[in-house]
Amino acid sequence: MGSVSSYFGQLCGNEKKGEDERHLRANDRPFNLSYRYANNAIKTSKYNIFTFLPLNLFEQFRRLANAYFLFLMILQVIPQVSSLSWFTTAVPLILVLSITAVKDASDDINRHKSDKQVNNRMVDVLIDGQLKKEKWMNVQVGDIIKLENNEFVTADLLLLSSSEPLNLVYVETAELDGETNLKVKQALTVTGELGDNIGALASFNGEVRCEPPNNRLDKFKGVLSLDGQTYALDNDKVLLRGCTLRNTEWCFGLVIFGGPDTKLMQNSGKTTFKRTSIDHLMNVLVLCIFGFLAFMCTVLAIGNAIWEFNEGSVFTAFLPREQGVDSGLSSFLTFWSYVIVLNTVVPISLYVSVEIIRLGNSFFIDWDRKMYYPKSDTPAQARTTTLNEELGQIKYIFSDKTGTLTQNIMTFNKCSINGKAYGELLDFAGNRVEITEKTEKVDFSWNRLADPKFDFHDHSLMETVKDGNLEAQAFFRLLALCHTVMPEEKNEGELYYQAQSPDEGALVTAARNFGFVFRQRTPETITVVEMGRQVVYELLAVLDFNNVRKRMSVIVRSPEGKLTLFCKGADTIIYERLHPSCNQLKGVTTRHLNEYAGEGLRTLVLAYKDLDESYMDGFKRRHHEASTAMDGREERLDELYEEIEKDLMLLGATAVEDKLQDGVPQTIEQLAKADIKIWVLTGDKQETAENIGYSCNMLREDMKEIFIVAATTAEGVKEELENARRKMCPDSVDKPSVIKERAGLFWLQKTETVQDEKVDGDYGLVINGHSLAFGLEKNLQLELLRTACMCQTVICCRVTPLQKAQVVQLVKKYKQAVTLAIGDGANDVSMIKAAHIGVGISGQEGMQAVLSSDYSFAQFRYLQRLLLVHGRWSYLRMCKFLRYFFYKNFTFTFVHFWYAFFCGFSAQTVYDEWFITVYNLVYTALPVLGMSIFDQDVNDRWSFQYPQLYAPGQLNMYFSKKAFVRCMMHSCYSSLILFFIPWAAIYDTVRDDGKDIADYQSFALLAQTCLLFVVSIQLCLDTHYWTAVNQFFIWGSLAAYFAITFTMYSNGMFFIFTGAFPFIGTARNSLNQPNVWLTIFLTSLLCILPVVAFRFIVILLRPTINDKVRYKMRKEALPASAPPKRHKHISTRRSGYAFSHAQGYGDLVTSRKFLLRPLKSRPALVIQTDSPLAQNQPQHYRTIKEEPEGSQSP
Repeated sequence: MGSVSSYFGQLCGNEKKGEDERHLRANDRPFNLSYRYANNAIKTSKYNIFTFLPLNLFEQFRRLANAYFLFLMILQVIPQVSSLSWFTTAVPLILVLSITAVKDASDDINRHKSDKQVNNRMVDVLIDGQLKKEKWMNVQVGDIIKLENNEFVTADLLLLSSSEPLNLVYVETAELDGETNLKVKQALTVTGELGDNIGALASFNGEVRCEPPNNRLDKFKGVLSLDGQTYALDNDKVLLRGCTLRNTEWCFGLVIFGGPDTKLMQNSGKTTFKRTSIDHLMNVLVLCIFGFLAFMCTVLAIGNAIWEFNEGSVFTAFLPREQGVDSGLSSFLTFWSYVIVLNTVVPISLYVSVEIIRLGNSFFIDWDRKMYYPKSDTPAQARTTTLNEELGQIKYIFSDKTGTLTQNIMTFNKCSINGKAYGELLDFAGNRVEITEKTEKVDFSWNRLADPKFDFHDHSLMETVKDGNLEAQAFFRLLALCHTVMPEEKNEGELYYQAQSPDEGALVTAARNFGFVFRQRTPETITVVEMGRQVVYELLAVLDFNNVRKRMSVIVRSPEGKLTLFCKGADTIIYERLHPSCNQLKGVTTRHLNEYAGEGLRTLVLAYKDLDESYMDGFKRRHHEASTAMDGREERLDELYEEIEKDLMLLGATAVEDKLQDGVPQTIEQLAKADIKIWVLTGDKQETAENIGYSCNMLREDMKEIFIVAATTAEGVKEELENARRKMCPDSVDKPSVIKERAGLFWLQKTETVQDEKVDGDYGLVINGHSLAFGLEKNLQLELLRTACMCQTVICCRVTPLQKAQVVQLVKKYKQAVTLAIGDGANDVSMIKAAHIGVGISGQEGMQAVLSSDYSFAQFRYLQRLLLVHGRWSYLRMCKFLRYFFYKNFTFTFVHFWYAFFCGFSAQTVYDEWFITVYNLVYTALPVLGMSIFDQDVNDRWSFQYPQLYAPGQLNMYFSKKAFVRCMMHSCYSSLILFFIPWAAIYDTVRDDGKDIADYQSFALLAQTCLLFVVSIQLCLDTHYWTAVNQFFIWGSLAAYFAITFTMYSNGMFFIFTGAFPFIGTARNSLNQPNVWLTIFLTSLLCILPVVAFRFIVILLRPTINDKVRYKMRKEALPASAPPKRHKHISTRRSGYAFSHAQGYGDLVTSRKFLLRPLKSRPALVIQTDSPLAQNQPQHYRTIKEEPEGSQSP
């Protein structure tokens, strides 16, 4: 379709060229229309009333199965070939196509309604000097529009002016990234002066040159040219479509991108289609079945040729051949006839049933109250219905740490100020004291602006601040100034902080309670209430955070005129930039950092630097040049920041606790027992991640060894990995054992599998980001994989989002194992999309991970229920369904094969045509669905008690190519019994009254009745968990069979539709004979008895874990769960880095005006003294109390 439209576009000269740069002029529609930019109308629908039928049918027939059944139906309308009436294939095919078409039509009608609703929204547009109401779809690039509070943003806009001071606007971006916290945007000062003056806005003729349409939500580069001046534009000046205006009376914006060019629509691309391993196996098996079908048809066609040659001439007297038909042509036609007769080896109902089963199991996940989190009113959600059984086969879990294993709710716990540690609770002997609810809290009542929810117990810190200690006051002054938090004060004294990261909010709140209250900010100033006195600092610059810098700084001028740079960041980054005079203090602070990291706390180091006027004059000029550059803007700014952030003076360090979620250690312990390997991929520091690993039982003291890989060269990484591997397995060879195979449809896909190596004992591996970068290179990745897979636990620290995805892809590529990735933040999206299964946790970091995931819930602990219960049951049910489905259909079809040898290979069917039509749709559909939706080998409590029950799914024990072959052999045996026993029983048999019963129709009825009884009894044997629904479906299907049979074989149906119902009277004449029922009983017994005997012997001699647990379940009640072991690990390690910050917020809180302001000088902020380590003093402290229903940190 796209190529056709492109071709005609070229013919007409309308081919739209890809944009290199967007150029537009405000209030000049003719100029902007000349570029043929897209208008603001959107279209997400796929069809219209004319294209629906052809396009939908085309899409459906692209599926191999549907095309196959269409081909069969075409064969059936050819008289020379058809051995069955066309309706036997047409009815189920039309039913399936119709159900799918109705579903697609319903979805598309909803899309049409949504498009219409959005396109017809009204907005104020400035046209010909007047504000006029226009539909969204009629808005053009270059128009100026007015938005009011709580309105959706119409298109991607350049913010011009707003009703708020300093041209700020507040937007909610939930539709873009799922985050409901408000974000701040700010217009340029030069456009902000336009205000709501319609005349000034109508005469505004600024030109914008910017990047072409793209899907980067966090990036925008452009320049505004106005009156000969050029102004830099970035993401903070742009309002994106999909946002909602909040707390802002009005604002005006210039349309830059419209409709399909907006970043929202650019991001609405197709999600990667994930398929389960069973799906891939089914494709291969279906292909094999097609081959087997062709083989059977060929055998029967050859048989027909031989029979026609030897015996056929005898029958030509009363069955003359058609003219021109000889034995060769007859054999060819017979081949296609048997393709039709034997097509039930791949019934169309298979695919419909699979989707119904998956949908049913998805509902069980959605409805599970034990995965509902009442605190945030968040139920579990199966966001996809096609991957359920894959949940029962997970071998590797890749987890984020912050917000996934931990709560991402930060509490300010401890700090180190000028060499003195605060926050520990000690008695007079200097020993740590356990905290209880009765422990006295610090009284903040003297501070009317204090946060009443903030708890702290170290009274000495409060006394130090109150006593006027310069270092302590400078410490909290830095926390109150160096951040990008936005304050909101609805009532006098009721401050609410909008922090973009929980740890930053915790630090600013701590400063607030200790007397340094961040009260208000403007782009040029920060207002702080210091110990009750209001102080206004002039904000000259924000040196923003990014993932490379790992720090942020602010430059402020105090009321006394002193210039100071305040900086906070990771210890390793700040330490590199300290003045040499801080060495002694750095050593003391490092010891404190090690203690904090040993307790799993997240840390930051604080420092400052005094600046002079002469240096700032040059800096502001170069900063202006760098910030307005179109090319290399970030690189030039980074160079400037590196230059100014050196020779810093150390103030101290903060320690923030990110508590474990409820049940994390127990969950990880359960998953480890299920032989699931857990890898943690986190951006945190190695020491923090390592100690969280101990806290949640991933790393244990009883492990033989925990290897640390931290080399900074490729050779060093290789050596450390090899040493670790040889310690775990001294006999391992240098080169890994890689098995190369072909897989996939038509065996076109090449796979390489790295074999697992046996290891005696449990080991752990911790690797940092630098080493991981070398390990992921092509020449080292197999060594990394070998070593990591020999370990029970792997922790990768300081990894980027891209590296997370690369690790997942490495395991997927070389282990051929099913992977699951779980995370809660935007930085986890790439990992979630890369894994076979993606799980999103709806936590503190917004909803981006959830929006990209396949399953979502609120707490990590629900993962064990998702896998060990729902996943295992779904896998078990799907495998049972496939085994039984193939069994019943192969049995059904093989009877035709044996019958061919007795009907001259004439492609005559054993069964009545109506039985063939409704066998899979009515008689056997509901019973197998009942089993496949409700069955469970053991209940959920026993599944938790014995996680080892999960292991068979990882090994594909329940359904594989071997299981499929066994199923075929079973079907072959059953079909032999089902054909030859009724055939022998009815051969030359007479009724009680002496009349002959050995006619074709009576045999057909007997054979199909035997078949239905056997497959029904087999289903009963396969069912472990009986419900009223199962009973109803089994007995209901048998009752339906007899009801339909007696109806179709009645006189009335024959008289109405003589040609369609030829089996008149067969049912009542046959089923009233005792020998018929005896034959049904004998056939069922011979088919089922060997199965029962075989299963009995297997359970007796080689019982599986399932058999043992089911036996135990029958014999005894479920034992109470043992209390979880708690592992406490305190070690001296380097600190953990706590800044979960995002780049780009710094520029929001500042203005370019600072570059034009004169600078004053002032005296030093803090007189630096090398204080010795403070003496031990009694200190009172306890961990900050959780909210109700809070977690317990082990």
